[in-house]
Amino acid sequence: MEAIEELALKPCTSSLYLRPFRLCYRQNGTKKFWDFMRTHDSVSVLIFNTSRQCFVVVKQFRPAVYMCEVERHHPDVFQNQEKESFSRLEDPLPAVVGVTYELCAGIVDKPDLSLEEIACGEVLEECGYRVPVTDLRRITSYRSGVGVTGSRQTLFYVEVTDQMRTGEGGGQPEEGELIEVVEIPLEDSMKFAYDETLPKTMGVIFSFMWFQNNIAPKLPKK
Repeated sequence: MEAIEELALKPCTSSLYLRPFRLCYRQNGTKKFWDFMRTHDSVSVLIFNTSRQCFVVVKQFRPAVYMCEVERHHPDVFQNQEKESFSRLEDPLPAVVGVTYELCAGIVDKPDLSLEEIACGEVLEECGYRVPVTDLRRITSYRSGVGVTGSRQTLFYVEVTDQMRTGEGGGQPEEGELIEVVEIPLEDSMKFAYDETLPKTMGVIFSFMWFQNNIAPKLPKK
């Protein structure tokens, strides 16, 4: 996962996932503008394995996170982003600085499928568990990246067992996905959530807290 080589930075002139816009408007008599991106909505799933009392999350390299760390160490890295030629990154940081822990998730790009069906597909592809749509519990939906994208993410919860795992997961290699499945024991989950040395999304922290408030009190006492 962390064997990242031949890093190069160049302008993004077109994308399958991002569309940049500038909105010009007047608010309370003052002219303003705001730059933003249109992108897909998404789903995410908090997976709890009841066989081993652990959460199932994913771990993957995120180029955007990596480049934030690169800029922090090399503030001039984005100065030549308008050049058409590749800008090679000299002495790159280790790829591990761009690896994050996340909930199983995916974009909503199949209009013929429900959010629940898309979520189940992601659980199978990324984590290897085959779950029926009826097992999903909708937790909530919220706006992510409100200053940049404003897209909506819908969060689900599902319980699985070892017997429901029919594959290794790992995502779809043909789409460039390289995902590692990670198990977080329930007893360590809140320590994990607040450990800043383990980069993670807010979805992980929020969903672990939700579990502690809504599911954990109903679990059988040891």
